Amino acid sequence: MLQGTRVVEFEGLGPAPFAAMMLAELGAEVVVIHRPGAANPVAGGRNLLDRGKRSIVLDLKDGADLAVARALAARADVLIEGLRPGVMERLGLGPQDMRAANPRLVYGRMTGWGQDGPRKHQAGHDLNYLATSGALWYAGAPGTPPVTPPTLLGDVGGGALYLVAGVLAGLIRAARTGEGTVVDAAIVDGSAHMMALLMSMRPSGNLSMARGQSLLDGPHWSRVYGCACGGWLSVQCLEPQFYAAFLGLLGLADDPRFAAQNDPAQWPAQTEALAAIFAARPRAHWEAVFAGSDACVAPVLRPDEAAADPHMVVRGVWGAGLVPAPAPRFDGVVREVSASPERGADGAAIRAELGL
Repeated sequence: MLQGTRVVEFEGLGPAPFAAMMLAELGAEVVVIHRPGAANPVAGGRNLLDRGKRSIVLDLKDGADLAVARALAARADVLIEGLRPGVMERLGLGPQDMRAANPRLVYGRMTGWGQDGPRKHQAGHDLNYLATSGALWYAGAPGTPPVTPPTLLGDVGGGALYLVAGVLAGLIRAARTGEGTVVDAAIVDGSAHMMALLMSMRPSGNLSMARGQSLLDGPHWSRVYGCACGGWLSVQCLEPQFYAAFLGLLGLADDPRFAAQNDPAQWPAQTEALAAIFAARPRAHWEAVFAGSDACVAPVLRPDEAAADPHMVVRGVWGAGLVPAPAPRFDGVVREVSASPERGADGAAIRAELGL
């Protein structure tokens, strides 16, 4: 889809490399500028987020290497960086300098707090951004601390995916007008924006500022329940017909305890009753009970279990070594991408292409 699009990525952590990986999976030619020295301390050796990319190692404190970075940016359609505000400017690689040399450049900036505001220079991580944006508030039961969600909620959901959307919009504008743009993708912005789905429920009274009292975080039919084997089962039968199917398969269709689906006053007792029911049998039993139904029940799978799930196998969602397939798909095809390169593996070839 993005064949012929050139992207240069300045190595960072988390969401910026993820965004560049997605662009590579969409067909863009992505060159990642790795720093000298040890590999990414979080990812280890070859970083899965570098798949589909080419790698060159540059020391941006060295004048000659800095010139290579500038040459790459000058011929690129997209630049992606995830450094703290002001770092790229001090290197002479900021948006003003780069777009003066390349007016069509879409300059993608990935941060936690954004390019302005009183916290812009503060350190932070996924959990901090989610907490500040309001997105963490509903993560957990009343009276318990909000749970730490997987990093994919903030770094990927609120960060990388918004950066990708901004970059793609910028590329369309550049193709139409010849003018690039600066994409300021901040995790606090994206995480708050994702709350729009919940906020849309406020006028109907289905979203409360109190935890455990809203349509999706309070009911007995929107929970994860423990099973006798130690496994877990997710239940979220929101619509009446799905709730009816759920009760029917449990033999509870005529049980008066569950007749009121949406009465918050009854949710705690209903939850307690269902918890006892599910705790009496292993997960495999409940999987068989709900198999093929519209009861909106699914087991909570480990990644290795997910890779072996029949539906996931048919769709080829997981590859060898628990490597997820690119998404989304176009014309029903899962695109193959090259493995992550060794750091600096393409340095000589890239310099030759630049005539350096």
